Amino acid sequence: MTKLAISELVLSHFRSHKRAVLELDPRPLAIFGPNGAGKTNLIEAVSLLSPGRGLRRAAADDLTRRPEALGWKVTSVLQSLHQTHELETWAEAGSARQLRIDGKASAQVALGRIGRILWLVPSMDRLWIEGAEGRRRFLDRATLSFEPSHADAVLSYEKAMRERNRLLKDMVRDSHWYTALESQMAEAGTAIQANRQRAIAELTAAQQATTTAFPTADLTLTSPDPIPDDLQAAFANNRGRDMAAGRTLIGPHRADLHAVFADKGVDAKDCSTGEQKALLISLFLANGRALARDFGAPPILLLDEVAAHLDATRRAALYDEICSLGAQAFMTGTGPELFAELGDRAQYAEVTEIEGQSTLTRKESL
Repeated sequence: MTKLAISELVLSHFRSHKRAVLELDPRPLAIFGPNGAGKTNLIEAVSLLSPGRGLRRAAADDLTRRPEALGWKVTSVLQSLHQTHELETWAEAGSARQLRIDGKASAQVALGRIGRILWLVPSMDRLWIEGAEGRRRFLDRATLSFEPSHADAVLSYEKAMRERNRLLKDMVRDSHWYTALESQMAEAGTAIQANRQRAIAELTAAQQATTTAFPTADLTLTSPDPIPDDLQAAFANNRGRDMAAGRTLIGPHRADLHAVFADKGVDAKDCSTGEQKALLISLFLANGRALARDFGAPPILLLDEVAAHLDATRRAALYDEICSLGAQAFMTGTGPELFAELGDRAQYAEVTEIEGQSTLTRKESL
């Protein structure tokens, strides 16, 4: 199978890591160490090799090591579809994040064209019981993995909507002020809707095509108000209602991802904590399987502290599926015992922390 894998990763003044160097093969990497040692910081650096603000959605200045605050840099060598790419992303103190691919300045969307990275972090555990914003973000990350231009559509829509909302709050009634903004929102919003529906279809097909130890979820895209096909007309017709509310009340920014535990016919929000976690992992793995077919290689997977919340049977099943997929996965846990089921199918690293500085040590075995 064609591989997508990081063969070299270097962190400089990134969060708790003054300097960290990893040379890797395509197998999964299990990273263990005590809480607060810097394990999540390491996989956060990897997440910045994809479009967006990474798995913590942090501002560029928040990523720099303190107290020096000199700025930070992450460099890597990515093996992708029989090609080798050198990636560099960094930010100087007080400046925006920058990116170079193979020595050339690039936009972040270009990262989505040469690789795919998915992540699963503890904050997602409450996905099904908290607000729709988190589920939209989860769906948009999955959508972005299939269609890198989705990020541009979302940014275009949100920028125009902020301007429209400002007009609504100021009670501006002249339609000429709205027309161009609503046209931009309609064009971007239509693309967002189509991209999200495609992602749901891809996830559904990937779940149905494979027998897995994790439950299947039936997915639908919902909204408090139906999102019409003709968005531009809908925005124009809804101005009075929107003005009374002081914000835009219809559109893809109001969408929600609804999930049902298929075998039981129970809404995800009503499932047990363990079932909710299993549904989340199921969708994560389905995303990986769909991308392996769509992109031509399995994505790089980032799993932060996932093993700690699974029993031994589910943990072994997760590792089996990752290895069967052939993905390079970066997985964190507090102790090596959490990765015992992987054996020689993985590579290992230990992270320790001394006086506020993380130290990374490769291990040949557990």
